[in-house]
Amino acid sequence: MSVLRGTLVDMPASAARARGCAPCAHQSPLPARGYAALFGYYLGDGSVSTFRGRGTLRISCDRTYPRIIDDVSDLIRAVRPEGQVFHVRAPGAIVVQSNWKHWTCLFPQHGPGRKHERALGMAPWQREIWEAYPAAFLRGLFHSDGCRAKNWTRRRVAGEMKRYDYPRWQFTNTPPRSVAGAARRSTWSTSPGGSRTGRRSRCRRARTSHSSTS
Repeated sequence: MSVLRGTLVDMPASAARARGCAPCAHQSPLPARGYAALFGYYLGDGSVSTFRGRGTLRISCDRTYPRIIDDVSDLIRAVRPEGQVFHVRAPGAIVVQSNWKHWTCLFPQHGPGRKHERALGMAPWQREIWEAYPAAFLRGLFHSDGCRAKNWTRRRVAGEMKRYDYPRWQFTNTPPRSVAGAARRSTWSTSPGGSRTGRRSRCRRARTSHSSTS
């Protein structure tokens, strides 16, 4: 995957040293657009765990959506070109996994417990990436913990009732202080003409469970 230099961003050396990880200051710049999408996937159905100084990033994907599995795998390779990506089978899911000691640095939101049960924040350098590439960030959120539904409404046109069908994207994950709140401030959902939406919808994305450590 080729990456334009203008889409790269450096994680400040001061932030790396603050986390006790001086080597991060010497890592290659991050592909910002790819990281923004991977950040969204991590917040939705991802986790980072550590064992003997090694970090492991895991993102659970519904096995019936191979293109999403490929997307997550490509994003991990873009952010960590030298590393390997593994696919681990789980009931109803494929866990896309990569080992690297710096995953904890790239996702400082990691910690004990489930993400949606604790407060989360966003590092300044992460906020810069999110503000530059909100669409990529939202893609990761929607394709992990989100849902694409088919909504409908009826309107009278020239004396005749007509039905209109349209897609609606939704994301729900509400910890006490949520990074995903940024997504809610940057997108909204309306129906054609401001009409009330129909109650019937068909979710095209099955949600997968969170890991106990994320």
